[in-house]
Amino acid sequence: MQFSFGMELRRELHRWLHFFQGYGSTEAGGISLMISPEECARIGSAGRLSENVEVKIVDHVTGKALSVGQEGELLVRGLAVMTGYVGDEEANATSFDSEGWLRTGDLCYIDQDGFLFVVDRLKELKYKGYQVPPAELELVLQSLPEVIGAAVMYPHEEAGQIPVALVVRQPGSKVTEAQVMDHVAKRVAPYKKIRKVLFVESIPKSPAGKILRRQLTNHVQTGVVSRM
Repeated sequence: MQFSFGMELRRELHRWLHFFQGYGSTEAGGISLMISPEECARIGSAGRLSENVEVKIVDHVTGKALSVGQEGELLVRGLAVMTGYVGDEEANATSFDSEGWLRTGDLCYIDQDGFLFVVDRLKELKYKGYQVPPAELELVLQSLPEVIGAAVMYPHEEAGQIPVALVVRQPGSKVTEAQVMDHVAKRVAPYKKIRKVLFVESIPKSPAGKILRRQLTNHVQTGVVSRM
């Protein structure tokens, strides 16, 4: 589990409890793990890499390897990683690159001390064939002073999936849809731009602070259809 609530609350919890976190999958086995209270203090991390595991972070569009601290797709290779899906060449071609690295579909980064941080699922959202992590756009949206909360959804339409931002404005703010879209457009690649903005009173979240996207689905689809 990766915590998304405030940093002060995280620190307070870690004064009393140790959260031994890890990360892995059926296809790749255990990729990272915390094994000491000192490692648990690295708040938000999924631990250091396990033995016999080779990983790299790459740009999910170009495939270019990224440096320490840069967010990209996590690729894995090692003894515990599966060799492929039996009888499903299409799935294998999608899951592995030309050098045999397994694509996890997770947006991650590794810090200077070797701790892995899982940011979001790359496969949750896609626009015109490009994978666009919602967490990346949500951070850009929340960098706008007039915005105190945001979630990005891709409701299905006849023309495909359209990126829609649900935005909670600061009390008294009169920021417009055009201003929000322009703010994002200046900070991301063209294919990542927000196409619609819906202003809402709140963003539903779990106790751990994770956005409850399923609860937003009907709200978004209704809002988009009513404006078309």
